[in-house]
Amino acid sequence: MNSIWELETFYRKRNITIIGAGFSGLWTAISIKEKYPDKSVLIIEQNTIPLGASTRNAGFACFGSLTEVIADAEKMGWDKTLELVKMRFDGLQKIQKYFSNNDIDFELNGGYEILNTEEPLCSIETVNEKLKPITTLAKTYSLQQEKIQQFGLGKSKFLIENPCEGSLHSGKLLQKLLEKCHELKVDFLWGTEVVNVLELPDEVEIYLSEELSVQADQLIYCTNAFSSKFLREEIIPARGQILLTEPIEGLKLNGTFHYDEGFYYFRNLGNRVLLGGGRNQDFKTEETTAFETTAFLQQHLERFLKEVVLPDQEFKIALRWSGIMAMGSEKTPIVKPLSEKQFCAVRLSGMGVALAPKIGEMVAEMI
Repeated sequence: MNSIWELETFYRKRNITIIGAGFSGLWTAISIKEKYPDKSVLIIEQNTIPLGASTRNAGFACFGSLTEVIADAEKMGWDKTLELVKMRFDGLQKIQKYFSNNDIDFELNGGYEILNTEEPLCSIETVNEKLKPITTLAKTYSLQQEKIQQFGLGKSKFLIENPCEGSLHSGKLLQKLLEKCHELKVDFLWGTEVVNVLELPDEVEIYLSEELSVQADQLIYCTNAFSSKFLREEIIPARGQILLTEPIEGLKLNGTFHYDEGFYYFRNLGNRVLLGGGRNQDFKTEETTAFETTAFLQQHLERFLKEVVLPDQEFKIALRWSGIMAMGSEKTPIVKPLSEKQFCAVRLSGMGVALAPKIGEMVAEMI
């Protein structure tokens, strides 16, 4: 049994409880406290640190590559695609407004996409025209052939540059968001699993065990790929596997790089190559919430490293890990009320770094 001291402090009733302390949960808490300073906010996180995709990604400040925007427009139409691009663009601006580049190792040094077919080049002018109102750039995407040799990517046919994309240190960004939450008097319960939720006429009962529960006026799920336990929405977990090389002398890469509609992504991290992706080689196996790496995909990534990123260069692998994203039949995030007292902000399609700052605002408007 808990003591009166615990029940009246850590486990007391709050106005708002958020499940999940990743980028979405933290930005949501910040947006709510800025809009409603007097509301009490509690974040419950089942791990000892934020897990899922937030601390286990590749540190891309994702704007989106040319082929990705083309594919999204074909699948969802231009209206939804542009709405999503605008959210990512605004989200990245917001991150820079809140934190100095130095604080989170933010580098807006441009994103590049390697293409081996000419087809997407036919759409580049259309896409640039559509994106002009968002980025205010005459050319959001441009062909930069001279940089292929400059970056040592000799096996690649075309290189597209986009100045809106960058990279950051995901761990440092999360730490800064946590500091901001503490500043705004947001409370946390770490290493705490929610086992059941019961909506009552005047509050939501959130069970942490059979005996222990906390109450809230409203509950928000920011559980992304780990939402199927709570929600009936269409959410497909997608594991992203990553590897990091030892430092490489004279590494020419600079910026963030995408390949094959963004299914592969790599960057220079302190003269080491960080490379992730390839789940389109084994979709079924990677539809999982298990934080593991597989021999099949890791070997595939090493081959990709040899053939595309570091042709004719020696390298050693220093680290391997995986993160869990949430996908669906389309890329639009699910941000909506589930009932009068429960809301969700999930399915960020691997773009959480850029989307979460704006998703937090959307939730704050909703409650």
